Amino acid sequence: MRIGHGYDVHKFIEGRPLRLGGVEIPYDRGLLGHSDADVLLHAVCDALLGAAGLGDIGLHFPDTDPDYQDADSRELLCRVLKQVKGEGCRVGNLDCTILAQEPKLRPYIPAMEKCIAQYCNVPASRVNIKATTEEGLGFTGRKEGIAAHCVALLEENGPEDCRLLESSE
Repeated sequence: MRIGHGYDVHKFIEGRPLRLGGVEIPYDRGLLGHSDADVLLHAVCDALLGAAGLGDIGLHFPDTDPDYQDADSRELLCRVLKQVKGEGCRVGNLDCTILAQEPKLRPYIPAMEKCIAQYCNVPASRVNIKATTEEGLGFTGRKEGIAAHCVALLEENGPEDCRLLESSE
């Protein structure tokens, strides 16, 4: 088994949709970033890459590369999962925390868990997402942006046994 931790942060901006965990969240602002700025999926990607010993999201999808301008982070996750599969690993489970004073995310968490689980080809019970405020402290508490953490557990298998993405290939 291999463990990785991912962290990402993006600030709010007017005129963009807010997407977290591959799900569009109704809100008056979105997040600023080179891609779609899905802070949760970026943390997931970093955790998976870290567990597989493959660096980080910036190494694979640099914000200086125009190919990733406004990229859908679900596609980035697919690419990361293919790399993880190539290392002979599959997702064991993901545990994520979103730090946001607002919007309130509880109603959207089941859809986020389902979306991420489908991409990772695991039961939704293996993807846990929590949301918390920081009680008005720090940049998230001041409603300037959102941060996310993810811890990923990868199970090592021979490449022939790896079942990641079977259903979507």
